[in-house]
Amino acid sequence: MYDENIIEKRSRDMDIFTIAIWVITAGLLVFSFVKDKAKTKDALKKALFMGRGMALSIFAVIFAIGLILAVLPPEQIADIIAKQNVFVATIAAAAFGTVTLIPAFIAFPLIGTLATAGVGIMPSVAFLTTLTMVGVATFPLEKREFGIKFAVTRNALSFIFAIIIAVIMGAIL
Repeated sequence: MYDENIIEKRSRDMDIFTIAIWVITAGLLVFSFVKDKAKTKDALKKALFMGRGMALSIFAVIFAIGLILAVLPPEQIADIIAKQNVFVATIAAAAFGTVTLIPAFIAFPLIGTLATAGVGIMPSVAFLTTLTMVGVATFPLEKREFGIKFAVTRNALSFIFAIIIAVIMGAIL
């Protein structure tokens, strides 16, 4: 289990990082307003319009992620993966990772949970890399925004490279 002080420090560090991003963003926005007020207002209007247009798709993706995580909790994923041959487990972990979309700052502790549950390095790395690189849940939005050819190619290459990365990590560690 994690020490309470470590969790508190990680939380505090994340808050500092988030605050820094907001400060930098606000500073650049102010700089943009000073440089050219009309262009900045136009850009903000376009961003708001695009955001409204994508809101329904984003909410659908969030709903899909919640549904997937409700059906496949991390403990169940670990049970299934830990009982397999390492190469079968790696492919299975990669497949689970493609349908599970969570932020990286949540994924790393999840991988720790999987490793503690007995999942090896290769399956853990395959799960982590596909989790962050391949987006089955976001595919409809990606297809709509970038086109089917781009979405399929990016996801397929990401899956292949995730397996390669897992094999390399398994050989090194």
